[in-house]
Amino acid sequence: MEKQHKKLSLTTWIFCLPIFLHAQGLTLPPSGDNQKSVVSQYMGIVESRFTYNSPDVTGPGGEDRKGKIWGQLVPWGMTNLGFGTAKESPWRAGANENTVFTVSHDVLISGKTLNAGIYGFHIIPNETGPWTLIFSKNSSSWGSFYYDPSEDALRVEVAPVACEYNEWLTFGFEDRHLASCTAFLKWENMKVPFKIEVPDINRVYLEKIRDDLRSSIGFSWTNWAGAAQFCVNRKINLEEALLWADNAISLPFIGQENFTTLQTKSQVLFALGKEAEAKELMVKAVHHPTASVNDIHQYGRALLNSGKNQEAMEVFKVNREINSGDTFTTYVGLARGYAAIGDKKNAVKNWEIAIKNIPEEQKVNLTFYQSELEKVKEL
Repeated sequence: MEKQHKKLSLTTWIFCLPIFLHAQGLTLPPSGDNQKSVVSQYMGIVESRFTYNSPDVTGPGGEDRKGKIWGQLVPWGMTNLGFGTAKESPWRAGANENTVFTVSHDVLISGKTLNAGIYGFHIIPNETGPWTLIFSKNSSSWGSFYYDPSEDALRVEVAPVACEYNEWLTFGFEDRHLASCTAFLKWENMKVPFKIEVPDINRVYLEKIRDDLRSSIGFSWTNWAGAAQFCVNRKINLEEALLWADNAISLPFIGQENFTTLQTKSQVLFALGKEAEAKELMVKAVHHPTASVNDIHQYGRALLNSGKNQEAMEVFKVNREINSGDTFTTYVGLARGYAAIGDKKNAVKNWEIAIKNIPEEQKVNLTFYQSELEKVKEL
């Protein structure tokens, strides 16, 4: 009995040796040559990251373990590992220390909420039926030896799928979008995918924008205008966007009244349904000393794209009147405006003037402008 006790103690000592050495601060090769890996994916500004130790199908002694990974090396279901406090343990989803999942903001995992944080990541594989993913509040343990279900932050069920052969256990991300992606674990011929979603990406950005504007970033009118533009483009938070647009114009020591800030406020007003105020402000913007030929031209193009052909025509006329010294862009605007309202004769006339006066830097686009002229002639 004493010999058996000594043998058990020695086995336990050897088994715990990597933990003991790590505690002493020694830098040694990874246990079992299972290299540490980190992979992350951003969804906008939301980061999700896996930190894990990656075993391979080939064993540390060179043994071929193909066909012996799932159900053998990685047992089905929960397992008594014979060490630690856990009577039943899930798979650690890797080797050595906890596999760790970190997420910077609240997300949905397969449709269920997981708060921002750092989690130990475990899996309960099943020979048949769905697999269970476990996100544990304990992220600092070695493997699953101390797994405690009371520390679960979230459990979700997912369906594994067959995949191409993978020698190394690998985490990754696919089907990537601004507010969602699919994370996966792949090893040998098995893949475990699960969806990660940011439930309200606009809210995430708004919170960051508000925080940014309180810092040195807020000492520039361009950033106040950019914040307002973000809201206009997404048709959200328009009342606050109007305040931001006003700050871009008139915030003490920072604000500037110019074409960009006036146009930004006009766009917010238009989005709020205050069309008369928006139009009045754009008249001021177009006639502002900071309005360039191209600023006015692009505003006219935007009106054309919105189907407001007559309004665009008036803007192109104003541009020609204010910037009479310009012999190219103002005529291109008139040509486009006349074509939009169906005045073929004047459209052709102004295209010909513009092409005749094409500046050197625009000559690379000569063929394009000539094709625009031919399109009008064919009307």
